[in-house]
Amino acid sequence: MQLTPHSPVDGVYPATDDYVHAMEVRGAERLLFVAGTMGLDATGTPGATLADQLDLIWANIRTILASAGMTVDNVVRLTSYLRDASFAEANAAARVKALGGRAVPTTAIVAETLVSDWLVEIEVIAAA
Repeated sequence: MQLTPHSPVDGVYPATDDYVHAMEVRGAERLLFVAGTMGLDATGTPGATLADQLDLIWANIRTILASAGMTVDNVVRLTSYLRDASFAEANAAARVKALGGRAVPTTAIVAETLVSDWLVEIEVIAAA
């Protein structure tokens, strides 16, 4: 599988260092669409803090990816749903850390989550 990031510099606003405008995927045999994943532990209890929930989210995503024989290296697209805009910086830092600095197309949306204790929800698309 070949991944080619695309971030044109003419005619569109510039991408920042932590994301790209688009990711071309060639030669993928499988796509995995991961539902919005929350920062819940194995009992369904949310982490006490934003940092705890972000750690749980990425642990949960890694577990889900592993069930399909994939890792975070297979993530080609990511959407974050933040309960509050003030969570954006911590969410971006957690994403950059989880992906080892690899930039992918990403969108962050401020939205009311179904349960007020759920601070962030992240969905990903992975390819292999």
